[in-house]
Amino acid sequence: MASNLASLPEVERLSPAVVRILGGNPGKFTLQGTNTYLVGSGPQRILIDTAEGRPSWIAALRRLLEQEKAHIQQALITHWHHDHVGGIQDLLGLNPSTTIHKFDPQGGQHPIADGQEFEVQGATLTAVHSPGHTTDHVAFVLREEDALFTGDNVLGHGTAVFEDLGTYLQSLAKMKPLVQGRAYPGHGAILHSAPAKIEEYISHRKQREDQVLELLASGDGDSMHAKGGAWAVMDLVKIIYRDVPESLHIPAAGGVSQILRKLEAEDRVVLESEERWRLRDRSSL
Repeated sequence: MASNLASLPEVERLSPAVVRILGGNPGKFTLQGTNTYLVGSGPQRILIDTAEGRPSWIAALRRLLEQEKAHIQQALITHWHHDHVGGIQDLLGLNPSTTIHKFDPQGGQHPIADGQEFEVQGATLTAVHSPGHTTDHVAFVLREEDALFTGDNVLGHGTAVFEDLGTYLQSLAKMKPLVQGRAYPGHGAILHSAPAKIEEYISHRKQREDQVLELLASGDGDSMHAKGGAWAVMDLVKIIYRDVPESLHIPAAGGVSQILRKLEAEDRVVLESEERWRLRDRSSL
């Protein structure tokens, strides 16, 4: 886990209707751990995500429910990654009547549709299908707070990874105007302005794309990195991420590859032999 991350308590009330329970799984990619959220103010609550199944998480959740004199009516899953679904069986062991909802449901789970509403006392949540990080990714608008549970599309620290950049950017654009208030991310501390952070993410991705295009435009036969004007992904990474520890260059290469695939779909770059990329029309830049 990055040393500059703020310390977060295992359980913290963030608003009258939202309590965060950390998953007990801190790490390089999970930050302080996966955030799960108990939502509502009455005896029946909604849980967003179930972390990865660490004993400390279910124990903390059990204590919290006893203190709140509440039980979980529904669990809403933002996406399929293990650190968000791994605690489902523990949750059902705690309360077998809990219904599990997911966009692409698996055995016994209930589907989530884009725009579907889930309601308990003190909280109305609207599902927003927002693929990109994963194809089944869903965010949730909390109407009473004008707030957004962003899942892993937007994090409380750093940037998110994605399976498809073009789809991810479309989802960020879809999410940005939905609320004016805070964001409750899948990892990291809460963000006080969801639209500002989403715009920051969009701008960051545009900056990275511009850097890739500039390097492709600069490549020529005399370049130490480019062969005849074509670049390997890792050579692009070594320049664009030169201030980032080399241990992070491999995941960064995934992001650069996504940029190149997006540009290829837009007919702006060409993939050549030896996994090297060049501009399709260098005179256009």
